[in-house]
Amino acid sequence: MTQELIELRNSILEGRYADALVIVDELEGMSKQAILRNIQSCLNILLIHLMKNQIEQRLTGSWVNSIRNSIKEIRKLNIKDNKTSYYINKDEWETFIEEEVIEDAIADASLEVFNGKYTRSQLSAILDRKQILTTTTRFMALTYIYSAKELPVIMDDYLAQLAGGEDWINRKS
Repeated sequence: MTQELIELRNSILEGRYADALVIVDELEGMSKQAILRNIQSCLNILLIHLMKNQIEQRLTGSWVNSIRNSIKEIRKLNIKDNKTSYYINKDEWETFIEEEVIEDAIADASLEVFNGKYTRSQLSAILDRKQILTTTTRFMALTYIYSAKELPVIMDDYLAQLAGGEDWINRKS
């Protein structure tokens, strides 16, 4: 990126504004890709824990923290600087997850679910992908509605609905 900034500066100083705009577009694209990679990484963590929850039928405090933190971070990353638009729109999550994240999450989760009991292909075969996608997109929808301050409280209600959620809530009390 440093080289691009040097080229941008030189283009402006030399009055080559068309070249400068091309460089600005490149920098914007690089920034967007970096943000999408970070969102993808957070989604991967979220999906791993939702898969563990689905297969193991339990919910631990550590998993809750990972789920919550992933959702909060995605909320922060996804909103553009103008605070009115998003990198991934509400109706794009399912496609983004299916095309960019779910296969890596399954591979990673296979190492964690029941301490690595299943291979990637075995886990893929027993997972209810539709439920994972529905739960994830429902969680992502919350990021468009609630503030960073409100989101953790709202998340508790949704987390309580997961397998083992009632036990998790009762342990908190």
